[in-house]
Amino acid sequence: MQQNSFSMLSGITPEEFLFLQQATVGLNDQQLNSFKMLYMGKRRNPTDILLFTLLGFVGFNGIQRFVVGQIGMGIIYMITFGFCWIGTIVDLINHKSIANNYNKDMAYEALQMVKMGA
Repeated sequence: MQQNSFSMLSGITPEEFLFLQQATVGLNDQQLNSFKMLYMGKRRNPTDILLFTLLGFVGFNGIQRFVVGQIGMGIIYMITFGFCWIGTIVDLINHKSIANNYNKDMAYEALQMVKMGA
C-alpha cells in the first residue's frame, strides 16, 4: 500500500503517521501522489524546529515561529528576547507539538487542494 511511504518522512512522529493514514483513506492513487507532493513541500521536521529554537539562545529569537507561519509571535519573540528566554525554553520543550500542529494544518490544506482538483 502506498500510504506506508509516509513512514519514510524524516522525523515523522507516530501521531503524524496515524493522522496521515486516516486523512488519506478515501484518496485514489493520483490524489494520494498529489497530496504527498504538496504535503512534503510544506511539512516541517520537528528536528528543524528544535534547531531553530536553539538559535534563540544565541540571539536569533523567534525563528521557529516564523518557520511555522506565526509571524506575529516571531516578531514578539524578537522584541522581547523570546519572552526573556522563557518562551524559548517552552518552545524547546514543545518543539514536537509545534511541528505537529503546523503539519496538521498543512495536511488539511493539501487535502483541500487535492480534493478541489489542484
